[in-house]
Amino acid sequence: MDDRGVYYSSNYPNYSVPMTPPGLEAIYSACRKLYPDQPNPLQVTALVKYWLQGPDPLDYISMYANLGEPDRGIPPHWHYISFGLSDLHGDGRVHESNGTDGPSGFGFELTFRLKREPGETNPPTWPATLMQALARYVFQTDNAIYAGDHVPWHMPLDGSESRIQHMLMAEDAQLLPITTPFGFVNFVQIVGVCAEELNAAQHWNGPGVIELIRTIPSAGGPWLISDMRRGETIFEIDPSLQEKVDRGIEVEGSNLSGVNSRCSWEEPGEGEHDNYYEDDKENRYHSERRSSGGLDRPDISFMESEEIKATLKRGLNGKSGSMYGGRDSQELEFKHNRNHSRKQSFDSTGSSDAPTELLRTRTLDFVHLKFNLEAGSLLPLALRGRLRHGRHFTYVSAMNDSAITLVSSSVHGSIADEHHPFAAHGPWLQVLIPNEFIEEMLADLEELSNPDERLLPKTFRWPERRLCITILPDDV
Repeated sequence: MDDRGVYYSSNYPNYSVPMTPPGLEAIYSACRKLYPDQPNPLQVTALVKYWLQGPDPLDYISMYANLGEPDRGIPPHWHYISFGLSDLHGDGRVHESNGTDGPSGFGFELTFRLKREPGETNPPTWPATLMQALARYVFQTDNAIYAGDHVPWHMPLDGSESRIQHMLMAEDAQLLPITTPFGFVNFVQIVGVCAEELNAAQHWNGPGVIELIRTIPSAGGPWLISDMRRGETIFEIDPSLQEKVDRGIEVEGSNLSGVNSRCSWEEPGEGEHDNYYEDDKENRYHSERRSSGGLDRPDISFMESEEIKATLKRGLNGKSGSMYGGRDSQELEFKHNRNHSRKQSFDSTGSSDAPTELLRTRTLDFVHLKFNLEAGSLLPLALRGRLRHGRHFTYVSAMNDSAITLVSSSVHGSIADEHHPFAAHGPWLQVLIPNEFIEEMLADLEELSNPDERLLPKTFRWPERRLCITILPDDV
């Protein structure tokens, strides 16, 4: 018996059930507390894991049936939860270890709530595809997503004819932040919105628009449930909400401090300056000096000044995380079915692989800025909602390492000043827009609020300021 026992134990090893990775178990535990009756939810699983060179960064997306709270106007819906943006394994296969005090991986997981259609027994899987696309952006850019951010998507999220074509980000309505053995994890909920709601978030702020959406049950309600059949914006449902947005913009300005975009800058060589002011009937804009009307500019607080100063000092190093910290939000740029090679840039100063601290800071005599239409249409927002309120606004190129930061006279810590309004630190350009010039630019760029792509490219020129801006079609 003993010999046979040894024989069997040596030839038929006692296989044990593999342990669930600690980071994965921590999220499972949070889900079990919320859904104790659904221990084994339906999941979308990456067939080839990301650490094995698979294309999808998320290992799993769990899909739970949430009954909602009909008496509060919260309908039944599907609740999607991602696994993979945080560190699930802790062994370095995907994420570097940050210890227990910092973020686990990127420090967050994505969630999404989709209104359940009558008679629907299984959750649609297209939200999992959407979440994988967002996760790929995060892994490819090292740029985390935070509550308050917004994502222009420019197509129906489910591929239908829906008006829900963009996304705002919020804290999940039920899943609270957790601490895992590898750090903390926040749950960032995707909220599907219409173009008008995205526009309001851009010009005011994402959290403010999110709170307005919470007040309209059919638009999302308290739990921010996306309804792909929604045919009206919150402003069509309740016109008074537009007044709240307008008042917020006027009093608070915008908390959007930067966007990832298609942009570039260049300093024309000696002798080329005059070429920018030759009469070109197809691409000429005659600027006129306009009075600023003596508008007072509010001073920024010491805390905000220090925050801006720190952001400006970080410069391009901010690519290792969100470049826009504190109370400000960021806008993420996604282009569908396009190859984002560096050759597609607008021939700017290009990128540099040198460490940022070794790059030379220099002043420029003349600057030519170039933006695609989508980025250029945000210039009035940058001027009215940011610089007019004593803040800054940054365009980070989606195609190379260049960046353009517009700063007001109230911003401390900028390398540009009144005597040298154009200053570059490697491929990072800062442009100082004096207070009296803000109103002039707003008047000259007014047409960008409702741009006509048929008239592009178009160049706006301010010869006395030694500045020109060219707006290019989005497909250039």
